[in-house]
Amino acid sequence: MPNEGLIRLGAFLGVGLALGLWEALAPRLPRPGLRHLRWPGNLGLVALSTLLVRLLVPVLPVGLAALAQARGWGLLNLPAPQGLPLPGWAAGLGSVLLLDLAIYGQHVASHRFRWFWRLHRVHHADTVLDLTTAVRFHPLEMLLSLAYKLALVLVLGPPPWAVLAFEMLLSALPLFNHANVRLPLDLDRALRLAMVTPDMHRVHHSADMREANTNFGFCFPWWDRLLGTYLDQPARGHQGMAIGLSIFRDRSWAGLWGLLRMPFV
Repeated sequence: MPNEGLIRLGAFLGVGLALGLWEALAPRLPRPGLRHLRWPGNLGLVALSTLLVRLLVPVLPVGLAALAQARGWGLLNLPAPQGLPLPGWAAGLGSVLLLDLAIYGQHVASHRFRWFWRLHRVHHADTVLDLTTAVRFHPLEMLLSLAYKLALVLVLGPPPWAVLAFEMLLSALPLFNHANVRLPLDLDRALRLAMVTPDMHRVHHSADMREANTNFGFCFPWWDRLLGTYLDQPARGHQGMAIGLSIFRDRSWAGLWGLLRMPFV
């Protein structure tokens, strides 16, 4: 199995560079980026989280999926009923969909339960939405999310290639749907039938919590539509919608130290 970390890093850097150029050439909203304040904190969080994962977690999801497959762990690795084998492509495709549904459920829970929200609000406190917001997660939330994904892999037993495909989607698509990039409205409407678009996800970052508690999907939009959490457009439109939270709007919270202590104040 190829090195999972290097593949995810390559996908992250390649998509990030392309989106950064897109943001510069065709931004969706002409808001001041405050990049000199926000980017060091946002990128500092992902650097610290990556370091902690390397130090504290001995196995990543793709490696665990390969181990589960070799040992016969997980529902999909149980012996199939005689005459009813599950094709490899069906097991892989089903695994990607189930993993994405599980991440949707985790995201909903992070808004519903107080201590999960205290961690997750670090992500929502960003007052400008751009591609760096996609990696603005507290290290404790990142570790909990990784533990959750590892548990999912153990229970489900998905093929390693399907886990790798899902991890690459989870590296690339959140960068895209957090990016401040302009899409023709007709193209946005077509794309959001199959993936979460920037306009769809921007509603989730509204300062109005009635809007922020919608559009939880990171990769696929179908769970929001099926489970009643989809909102097509913000009430004030994308130009008039405030982004972020009503608290933590002072610039002092934008730095790495402010972000790290935000869940505990």
